[in-house]
Amino acid sequence: MALNFTTFYNVIDNKLTSTTQTRHGINPANREPNPEVPVSTAEDLDRAVGAASRAFRKWSRTSFDERRTAIHAYADLIAANKEGLVALLSREQGKPLNQASIELDMAIQWTRSLSTITIPETVVNDTDDRQIIQRYTPIGVCAAIVPWNFPVLLAIGKIVPAIYTGNTIIVKPSPYTPYCDLKLAELAAQCFPPGVVQALSGGDDLGPMITAHPGIQKISFTGSIATGRSVMASCAKTLKKVTLELGGNDPCIVCEDVDIDAIIPKIAFLSFLCSSQICMMIKRLYVHEKIYDEFRDKLVQHVQTLKMGEGTEPDVFFGPLQNKMQYDKATDLLNNIQTSGLSTFSSNTVPDRTGYFITPTIVDNPPESSRVVQEEPFAPILPLLKWSDEADVLARANNTDYGLGASVWSRDLQRARRMADQLEAGTVWVNSHFECAPFAPFGGHKMSGLGVEWGQNGLTGWCNSQTLWLPKL
Repeated sequence: MALNFTTFYNVIDNKLTSTTQTRHGINPANREPNPEVPVSTAEDLDRAVGAASRAFRKWSRTSFDERRTAIHAYADLIAANKEGLVALLSREQGKPLNQASIELDMAIQWTRSLSTITIPETVVNDTDDRQIIQRYTPIGVCAAIVPWNFPVLLAIGKIVPAIYTGNTIIVKPSPYTPYCDLKLAELAAQCFPPGVVQALSGGDDLGPMITAHPGIQKISFTGSIATGRSVMASCAKTLKKVTLELGGNDPCIVCEDVDIDAIIPKIAFLSFLCSSQICMMIKRLYVHEKIYDEFRDKLVQHVQTLKMGEGTEPDVFFGPLQNKMQYDKATDLLNNIQTSGLSTFSSNTVPDRTGYFITPTIVDNPPESSRVVQEEPFAPILPLLKWSDEADVLARANNTDYGLGASVWSRDLQRARRMADQLEAGTVWVNSHFECAPFAPFGGHKMSGLGVEWGQNGLTGWCNSQTLWLPKL
């Protein structure tokens, strides 16, 4: 059944339900209101948890093959509705249509691929009189708290592992981007038994209600470090399992032997995609002093060719920031850069519009202690920094509370590997950045997170470890 993209509901027990109170998101490109969505109450959450608990008793006893078949049917439904979801994603998130299309393609790929990973069952001891097996069993009712920057992919990246491993899940979209996630739950209702996949739209009070609810056994949260701390503290009260994927301030180290012309378009893309509103984007760009000036000038020139505008316009690369909160933070950081007397290079492509557009800005060799280096801008504001000594640049790259991603770029792969081995991050790339795959674990070190998503380790994070002792006599 084709989706209706004009009306939006909660999905509870496979029923589309509304609420007495509603609210609406904002199209960040023009600040026009998007359609009304429900504002869920504690009673709505109780009903969803009750339905998920009932569903868990049967769903947890289905086989992996049965779950995989249903999940692949779900992927087919998402693919069949891709065009409408792409347009909706651009309207609610602000990203250009081609970037929204990439996100949908990734979500479809993740849906199909995550459900092919084998969950291990290991014989840890086998003697004449007994066998001991370590295996993984479903946790129960889980909840996904999804951010506003990649609402489709990051929802799917939680939904599919949860249900594939035999759990049931309640999805809470960001209040800024509830629309696609509610539609993903509508599609799920056509593929899974009632209560297996549900979604609740709400305000800022819904997240704390979910993390405090005694009927939910696991929370998977993607968002800021500050909110992650609150989620973890709330989960501690009921000893919920928790996975946290938090912020990043990814360093990228460019050595003097690179082919500058070849990597400039890649570096620009990996620094400014989605207007830099991705936790794994390049956030601190360290360029060797021998090539710094040439690299800087060519990077600035390339970025100035990238078009900014509303996502529905052709050839747009830079869309708006997603919301006023993020826009105000970026504006404050730009003001700090100006009052600090830092040198900048800016694009001249900012449209005369009412949306949350921020001028793409490259900051020329700011002090390591400056805010633009120490903070995560989550906006198209990129510090470009000089380095000369390998040990020094590695120390600077690691001198942060963040530890999500990092990269080294060099033609000398032995040197690049030596440097990569010293970087403190959950994912380290050589001659690339922001690459991810459904079969590869993804998570952060330090304050960038707790646990991993995706891959076999990510899937077992949705399980309890169980040790089974079996006598032979």
